[in-house]
Amino acid sequence: MNGVEVNVVGANPGLWPVPEIWGWEIALYLFLGGLAAGLMVASGAAFRRNQDLPRSLGLWAPLLAPAVLAAGMLALFLDLEHKLHVWRFYATFQWSSPMSWGAWILLLVFPAMLAMAAVAVLERLVVVPPVWRRRIADLNIGLGAALGIYTGILLGSLGARPLWNSSVLGPLFLASGISSALALLLLLERDAAARHRLGAAEKKVIGVEAALLALLLVALVTGPAAHRAAAGLLLGGEFTGLFWGGVVVAGMLVPVGLDLLGRAERAQASFWPSVLVLVGAFTLRAVILFAGQVSRWEVL
Repeated sequence: MNGVEVNVVGANPGLWPVPEIWGWEIALYLFLGGLAAGLMVASGAAFRRNQDLPRSLGLWAPLLAPAVLAAGMLALFLDLEHKLHVWRFYATFQWSSPMSWGAWILLLVFPAMLAMAAVAVLERLVVVPPVWRRRIADLNIGLGAALGIYTGILLGSLGARPLWNSSVLGPLFLASGISSALALLLLLERDAAARHRLGAAEKKVIGVEAALLALLLVALVTGPAAHRAAAGLLLGGEFTGLFWGGVVVAGMLVPVGLDLLGRAERAQASFWPSVLVLVGAFTLRAVILFAGQVSRWEVL
């Protein structure tokens, strides 16, 4: 009987280096893009339903959205290797490319944002026709949702990175963007009644965000070996402390707990819950981005 020799290639450590292509610029862009999307959705929903709006939703959200996205676009531009070729994104449109969709979404959201900002300013001077008010609000809700979701879809389409390979990332990034937008508006709002409504909405969105994050983890730990290994990066691996401490505890549990204590008059109301939500939203994207680049399919 002849022996059979079996060679296992590529299993030794160090043979397959981890390419860390995206750095802090992309983490910042993901955060600011999600924040801008949340401001669009929040202001659009408010303008769609109400006439008498608090200053945070009626003025600050529409005015801040384009400025926040412009800062995010600057971070994205800094990450480009060939910056003078950025125009090539708009020389074509590829239906099957999430990055192509994202480039065109970014181009379309600015006019919608500026239209909403114009409505917010004009309403303090003249009466804006309700039909135009609703149309611009609907446009901001739709494009804001697209802006918030597409980054998660872009990462999810990169199947070579198991941590990103999930359809939950898009809705998770959108929910995180809306919660961070509400947190920012809470920092700017001075009316007590408006702060109460914003805080209530923020807690509901954080609940949705926490549920989506739990679904992502469950899908990873119950998936194939590569997905379980990717989950291990957050559940005992090198990103565990940052994920649980920065995202779950500081970004979700502590803000909600402090807000509940404040409403029960057991703690003094402060700006810290909103700041922690914003920090948690940035940390979420940073952890997903950097841990995702480390995750990989084992080569046997």
